[in-house]
Amino acid sequence: MAVHNRTKKIYIISLFLLIIFLTVSLCTGRYPMTIQEIGHILLGRGTDETAKSVFFTLRLPRTVMAFIAGAGLSMAGSIYQDIFRNPLAAPDLIGVTSGAGAGAAFAIVCFGQNAGAAVGLIAVGAAVALAGMSRQKAVSDFVLAGIAIRALADSFIMAMKYLADPERQLASIEYWTMGSLSSITAEKLMTAVPAVLIGFICLMFFRWQIQMLSLADDEAAMLGVSVRTARIIILILTTLMVAGIVSVTGAISFVGLVAPHIARMILKENGFSAGILSGITGSIIILAADCLARSAGGSEIPISILTSLLGVPMMTWLLMRQE
Repeated sequence: MAVHNRTKKIYIISLFLLIIFLTVSLCTGRYPMTIQEIGHILLGRGTDETAKSVFFTLRLPRTVMAFIAGAGLSMAGSIYQDIFRNPLAAPDLIGVTSGAGAGAAFAIVCFGQNAGAAVGLIAVGAAVALAGMSRQKAVSDFVLAGIAIRALADSFIMAMKYLADPERQLASIEYWTMGSLSSITAEKLMTAVPAVLIGFICLMFFRWQIQMLSLADDEAAMLGVSVRTARIIILILTTLMVAGIVSVTGAISFVGLVAPHIARMILKENGFSAGILSGITGSIIILAADCLARSAGGSEIPISILTSLLGVPMMTWLLMRQE
């Protein structure tokens, strides 16, 4: 009962912090807004048309995307760490982020539009196929295959940078690799939302399998889990979420690695519940980073710089407090 009450308090506090950061994000920007102004806009009362346009065209989609990106990347990191039983697993471990980056770089150079999500899924498919060639069929095979695909995708990105127009295309590729929410619109948001929603809803049905896959393969099999099949399905669904996000935001580093560890240290348990708290934690980190990106300098700072600067101190503080 005491453990249940503690978990409940943690979720209440984390949700309260999330609401605060969502509100701050809606108010922050080059066109500052007050909570009262936002309330009038939402209620349809007499407000400045410019403020209404800024809120619905730019501010609201950007805030929603920051929330979705934080939740999706962090939950994905937590699931990868569980099913691979590897504390260093993150969305880029098996090549999804690098694959999406390769697709984005190729599209920028050749077509001027993004194909990151599709190539991110192809990269994971290649990693699964490569791991399937192993005779051992061990968890480490997936990890090693992912590292190989990531290296290949990174090489391709470097080749695209070499071929890119230095005045226009190269800057776009570099900016994509650092991540940004500056160009988020309602249209771009709607390209990411379906992938994240489908991935999350389907993963809810596999939450028991995710919990079991955090055990040894033999133990999971004895408990009735078809280990290899479940791992591949969960991997594809999780990758769908990540690919949908990074194809819109670019590569956002560190959140998918650090947020799951922060959640586990606070909650003191693994499994899907830790994954949910990871999602809330990741959303808070990205919302805070995005607010700083908009307001800390004369020009907007790439968000990956700030997610690392915010995530490392949080992780260090929690490590120092561990018994």
